[in-house]
Amino acid sequence: MEKLKSQAKMLSTRRFICYAVLVLLAILSLFPFYIMVVNATRSHPQIQSGFSAIPGTQLWLHIKQFIKSERWFDVVAGQQVERKVYGTSYPIFRGLGNSFLVAIFTAAFTTYFSAMTAYGIYMYNFKGKKSAFEFIMAVMMVPTQVSTLGFLQLITKLGIMNSYIPLIIPAIAAPVVFFYMYQSMEATLPYSIVEAARVDGSNEFYTFNAIVCPMLKPAFAVQAIFAFVTSWNNYFIPALVISDKKLWTVPIVIANARSADYMMFDLGVNYTLMTVAILPLIVIYFLLSRYIIGGVTAGGVKE
Repeated sequence: MEKLKSQAKMLSTRRFICYAVLVLLAILSLFPFYIMVVNATRSHPQIQSGFSAIPGTQLWLHIKQFIKSERWFDVVAGQQVERKVYGTSYPIFRGLGNSFLVAIFTAAFTTYFSAMTAYGIYMYNFKGKKSAFEFIMAVMMVPTQVSTLGFLQLITKLGIMNSYIPLIIPAIAAPVVFFYMYQSMEATLPYSIVEAARVDGSNEFYTFNAIVCPMLKPAFAVQAIFAFVTSWNNYFIPALVISDKKLWTVPIVIANARSADYMMFDLGVNYTLMTVAILPLIVIYFLLSRYIIGGVTAGGVKE
């Protein structure tokens, strides 16, 4: 009896230590986001004066600068000269819409076509199957920056510079997403389910869309989240491709705000821009996270 009590006490102690460590790690992870939100509510001089964990009162003033297209004027050499402000120079809400448009199409196309490619290599036995898989894995090792010059020359010749096409269409070829979808099929997709569908007269396209895709919902959700976040945070390619301010995505808007001249630079506005930029990511995660947990192959034939 005493031994059981001792084991129970030890288990409780270990559990307490584990929860304490997890809580500490959670606080360390969330603390930078908290400071970002706090700084978004403070003015530029207040942020420069030093650290504070207490929110300020400037958040609405910063947001008003994005909503209103105010016009400020300076007097230079006796003449009235217009000075740009964040509402006109850094269109964050237009940038949010642009980024959402690009990211949603990129996530959908990347996940769907990568899953289709993985399905073809996983389900079919053909000559060169192993070589095709190894080639895709080799492409995954090539950095984006290596092919940037050729990519820019290609889209210039095609006449699609300063558009969203170079940001969406090339994202379909995503070796990393293909690999994870392939691994997911190996773990959760029995051959016998597809074979049973074929026996019932189902064509391959219908089998993939009506049977395989629903079984891979958790994998689709995870890869869609990753693809969405990757596209949302992408700055390198959009900065090279897009020059029209109306087509700017969120990273370009934030980068231009950070590189503003000393007369225009405002830390409070920059923190507000970053706070607004991460809100859609949080919403997308909570919308898709419910698909991650749960076994979707319940009732399926197990080999």
